[in-house]
Formats: sequence, C-alpha cells, structure tokens
Amino acid sequence: MARDIRLQAAQGGMAPRAHEQIALLMLLVDDADPEIRASADETLKIIPRSSLEAFLARSDATPEMREFFADRGVMPGVTPAQHADEPLLDVHGELPQDLVGEEVPGGDEPRDSTVQKIAALNIAGRMSLAMKGTREERAVLVRDPNRIVAAAVLSSPKLNEAEIEAIAKMANVSEDVLRTIGTSRAWTKSYSVVHALVRNPKTPLAMSMNFLQRINDRDLRGLSTNRNIPEVLRLAARKKVVIDK
Repeated sequence: MARDIRLQAAQGGMAPRAHEQIALLMLLVDDADPEIRASADETLKIIPRSSLEAFLARSDATPEMREFFADRGVMPGVTPAQHADEPLLDVHGELPQDLVGEEVPGGDEPRDSTVQKIAALNIAGRMSLAMKGTREERAVLVRDPNRIVAAAVLSSPKLNEAEIEAIAKMANVSEDVLRTIGTSRAWTKSYSVVHALVRNPKTPLAMSMNFLQRINDRDLRGLSTNRNIPEVLRLAARKKVVIDK
C-alpha cells in the first residue's frame, strides 16, 4: 500500500465499514513509518468509546480485535451494535459535536472567523476539517503545529495543483509538509510546484538540489541571486547558469 494511501487509512479515511476500518488501524498502528503509526494511534483514541464497545460486543468482532482493545482498556459493551455497515469514525462527514471545544466569539473579518473556528476544535476536529474543509481552512490547518493535522491536509481529496503550489511557497509550513509534497510523483509532475519548492528556504536542501536539474534558465538566474535560499543552493544555481551558457 502506497504511503499516501496508508496515511489516509491511518486517519480513518479509507474504509467504508467498521470491520475494515478497525482492521486497517490495527495493522497501521505497527507501521514502519512513525508518522503513520502516530496517526493510526491518534485515530484509535478519538473513536467514540461507546461506539467501539458496541462494535466489540458484536458476534462478528474477531478475538484478535477484542484482545487488541482489551490491551487498551476497552472491553465489549453489554449491547452489541445492530449494524457495522458504516465506519466507527467518519472523517468525511459532518463534525460531531464532541469534537468541538468551547465556542470562541467570532470576529468581523472572515479570516479571523476561520482562525477562531479552528481554535475551538481539538485535534480530532482539526483532522476532520483538514480533510473536508474549505481551501481557506486548509491554508490555516497546513501550518498547524501538530504534524498529524498538517498531514491530514495533504490527504484531502479536495486539494488541487494550484493549492499545492500555494502551500509549497509558504515559508511558515513545516519541513515535513514540504518533504511530503516533494516526494509525491503526482504533485512534482508540475513545474510550478517544483519551482516553488526550490525557492522555499525550508525545503530540505537535498531535495532542492535534486530539483535544480529541472529548473529552466530564466528561473535559474533568479535563484542565483536569491538570498532567501541557502547559499549552497544559490551557488549551485549560479554555477549551472554559467555551465549552460
């Protein structure tokens, strides 16, 4: 399973049924990738306990599932869930009320309202909003200090190339976000995205140096005098301009 698909599954967004969602999360909580492990663990923690207990009380919940959650202090409930046709945590649906924190009074400016709305959410709520929210909301959430929330933005099915380019230009996103963009074959097919990554001083240097081979002469000249990027990258661009002449 590709990393981006595993990450989305770890955030609870791939499985249409409860059994599949739980089985995937149990698998991914031991994934070799630490970010995927952490994401799967966080998703397991935010599944409503009552829903989980009712699911485990079903006759078709496997012994392995019951043992796994018993180690986490969750036991089967008294009344089994009648249906398991839906995931226990729907990251694509409306935000449940228990994911929303205390209300923050709204401001007059639209952006203030967005920031205040996000500030009123806990981690689970921010992850859900990152997957299904608006472009403006994603622009705020991609800079979230919690790596799992920022990663959830990059898993949103609503993302398009223009938005990825805009994120790649942000100097206030984490290096992890830029690394994820830079390792995506789909996103780096775009010259604009690659150019934005190379110009971003927070992009890992090895990645920027590798992408330098794809930069055209005009943009290389711009990079050769750009003092916002690392000096070694600027000198490499300058050298390439001279060689190409």
